[in-house]
Order: sequence, then structure tokens, then C-alpha cells
Amino acid sequence: MQYKDFGKFLRYKRTKDLPNKSLNSFAFDNNIEPAILSRVETLKQDIKLSVIEKIANAYKIKISELMKEYEDFITVK
Repeated sequence: MQYKDFGKFLRYKRTKDLPNKSLNSFAFDNNIEPAILSRVETLKQDIKLSVIEKIANAYKIKISELMKEYEDFITVK
């Protein structure tokens, strides 16, 4: 499976699920460097598993559930 569009998925999910929360606010609330999250969302940097874990925790879901949502996202795309 390709994960090159994972950042696009993260931006989509963040703006869909938390429309009133900025990237900076989401990052700070979840102990993620805003610059890292920004570079991931704009596909300029790969994401580390530790950041994926923080994002899953932010949504109160397992990493596997987040990855399933990503798979569904790229299937529809």
C-alpha cells in the first residue's frame, strides 16, 4: 500500500472532523510540532509512527482504525 497521500488524508480529516480547530491548535493540543504536522499535510515530509499514534489518540481511536479510514479515503479518491 502507498502512503504518499497520508498527509492529504490527515488534512481532510482534521478539517472535516474539527472544522473550527486550526492546524496549530490541533498540533499544540496533541503535543505535535506544528511545523512537522504542516510539512506532513503538505506532503513535504514523511510521518513518523509516533506522530500517527498522537493523531490517533487525539481522535480517541486506535492506529489501525485511523489507517482503515485512510484506506477508505484513498479508495474513494
